[in-house]
Amino acid sequence: MSTLAINGGMPVRTKPFSRYNTIGDEEKRAVMEVLDTGVLSQYLGTWHPDFYGGERVRKLEQEWAAYFGVKHAIAVNSATSGLYAAIGAAGIGPGDEVIVSPYTMAASATAAVVYGAIPVFADIDPETFCLSPASIRERITPYTKAIVVVDILGHPADMDAIMQIAREHDLVVIEDNAQGPGTYAGGRYAGTLGHMGVFSLNYHKTIHTGEGGIVVTDDDDFAERLQLIRNHAEVVVRGKGVKNLVNMVGFNYRMTEIEASIGSEQLKKLRPLVAARQENAAYLTERLKGLPGITTPVTRPNVSHGFYLYALRYDAKATGVCRERFVEALRKEGLTVNIGYVRPLYLEPMYQERIAFGKDGFPFTYSGYRGHVSYEKGICPVTEEMHFERLICGDYVHAGLSKEELDDIVAIFTKVCNGIEALK
Repeated sequence: MSTLAINGGMPVRTKPFSRYNTIGDEEKRAVMEVLDTGVLSQYLGTWHPDFYGGERVRKLEQEWAAYFGVKHAIAVNSATSGLYAAIGAAGIGPGDEVIVSPYTMAASATAAVVYGAIPVFADIDPETFCLSPASIRERITPYTKAIVVVDILGHPADMDAIMQIAREHDLVVIEDNAQGPGTYAGGRYAGTLGHMGVFSLNYHKTIHTGEGGIVVTDDDDFAERLQLIRNHAEVVVRGKGVKNLVNMVGFNYRMTEIEASIGSEQLKKLRPLVAARQENAAYLTERLKGLPGITTPVTRPNVSHGFYLYALRYDAKATGVCRERFVEALRKEGLTVNIGYVRPLYLEPMYQERIAFGKDGFPFTYSGYRGHVSYEKGICPVTEEMHFERLICGDYVHAGLSKEELDDIVAIFTKVCNGIEALK
């Protein structure tokens, strides 16, 4: 067997892997058509026909709603904005609790804080890394008003079980599907399984517009409130005749005509781009399964996995080599690999110090909050085990990778796994 690169041998790969790029001539033409009009955005922050935005924004919303089979699609300038707007539309406020995932991009939990509510972290499933329904049940209190569920790394959460919990406790479910567009569960698209669903069009997602997001819902009231929060609600409600003023403080969460024109072209590419990730992931899984110390990704029955990232679980006890040294060996062979995904959110300073808005620690110290929440290390043991001990992942299944590149990835893992004794 050849010497591992970490020990001075020749690496499997010395040139970079192909970069993921979904932008082509179609997007360029669409952008030029917008530039030629001179109308780059067409919103008015008042009750007026242009309250809903320009032609291309409305076109993208119609296309998105039709594609995903929902009644309403509301374009916003980021998925973060979409999450904030969804929490606002749900009527969440100070003193409320929102159950969230600790293993996701920060905005999924911060959305609750923005409206003065308290994030309560439930633990994750050890195979899919999505929120565990059993852990959600354990975290529900009389103050719980909503659940933000994340289809993490492109795998849909167990929405049947979570929606059943929500029905039992009259909770609003917001499905953060930023990483899994085009995936499905039980014959329905992920992102459409909760009361509201949020999609991301950030530059490193499966499809993108640079920045941007879409919120979908079948509920007319939620849709109206999302549109109002997106566009200066407080000065629109009078003209529109809106009576319920809860959270009707608006923002500028508006998508531009340029982003919308790109989004329309990107949506046409979604199916083949997701299929390429699934095919590449299947190719790697078939060839990596059985290698000592690693467990390949799991996909639950009756769902499809979008493989935003390809995540493996590493077992240091089985190999006798710590995860950090194993990953460093992979990197020396030419593969970019991440140790864990994101640090469990409750360990970040905002939660540890309980300071968000103002020096007195609102909303954590709000006198109207009657509950009790813990952000101590250990509250989500599965999350901590995955992050600090087991998970490794990377973006090496995207469309555009050649068979030669996939074979190099297989060769890198095989070389390091089979040469594990040389790492001790």
